Amino acid sequence: MAVDPVQDILRLIRGHNLIPSGSTVLVAVSGGPDSTALLHILASLRSVLNCSLVCAHVDHGLRPDEAEQEAAIIQRLARSVGVPFFIYRVDVLSHGRQHGLSLEHAARELRYACLRGCAREQGAALISVGHTADDQAEEVLHRLLRGSGRKGISGMALRNGDVIRPLLQTPKKRLLDYLARHALSFSLDSSNEDTRFLRNRIRHQLLPLLERDFDPGIRRALCKSAENLQEDEDYLEEQLDKVWPDLVVYDTNSTPAEHRLNRNVLASLHPCLKRRGVERLLNVVGVGARHAHILAVLDGAARGRTGGELHLSQGLRVTIARDELVFSYPRGKAAYRG
Repeated sequence: MAVDPVQDILRLIRGHNLIPSGSTVLVAVSGGPDSTALLHILASLRSVLNCSLVCAHVDHGLRPDEAEQEAAIIQRLARSVGVPFFIYRVDVLSHGRQHGLSLEHAARELRYACLRGCAREQGAALISVGHTADDQAEEVLHRLLRGSGRKGISGMALRNGDVIRPLLQTPKKRLLDYLARHALSFSLDSSNEDTRFLRNRIRHQLLPLLERDFDPGIRRALCKSAENLQEDEDYLEEQLDKVWPDLVVYDTNSTPAEHRLNRNVLASLHPCLKRRGVERLLNVVGVGARHAHILAVLDGAARGRTGGELHLSQGLRVTIARDELVFSYPRGKAAYRG
């Protein structure tokens, strides 16, 4: 007999305080089985959690033959559980071409822009998404294949800023059983079968191969590794938080504004905190933390001569002074040659 996942999900939400009492939560629903189950389960827990829900769906404009039916299914479910429903339509192909983004990247960027816009309008401090334990296993493998470090292969967090993942420890099989018991309709996204995408090859080829020929419990093992690494990540972030005020100073009096990285403080840190500190700073200044850039900054801090410069992406310049590295955009935040 299938075990109902609701109580396990409730324990997870309470144990990690994912939904504080009195919260309004925006539930992102694609129409697939995971997010459909998420909306229904959270609706059943509203009174227990003392929270309010709104539901949002983003049509990416990629599957016009399926989009209308998906939206109709979600709208019916939202109405049946008494949750306000909002739909947004975006043009992923145009956005990707305009900004030089992959299809997946462009879709994600537009989707979260819509979700956050809806959350602001509806007074929702949290956005709940339907990532499952199966998604976590796929994500760990995906990041491992791309050469991610410890932070990357720790997978997705239960909470990341305003995004929460109440289903992250629930296998998809339990959610499918739940949907069947409650006779809930859902849609299947045809693009999830397209093996041109690495993530789909991991889902349909690599993970089944690993389960069949290496370890039938590989999904649980990957999720457990991610959970352990996430705990390590939390600790390392706490250690970096302690030294951050001495490591980086944001100088708004200079023109343009500058971030100043203290070379002596950086030199005193453990290597893993050095990398982590530079990675955080690059993300703070808005260029993204590429591995090559992290190494270049670390080398500049350790051996760079006063007056030297590093020219990174989007016009970011790192000037080497005796006691610090100065991060600024002297010609604005745009690619610069010359």
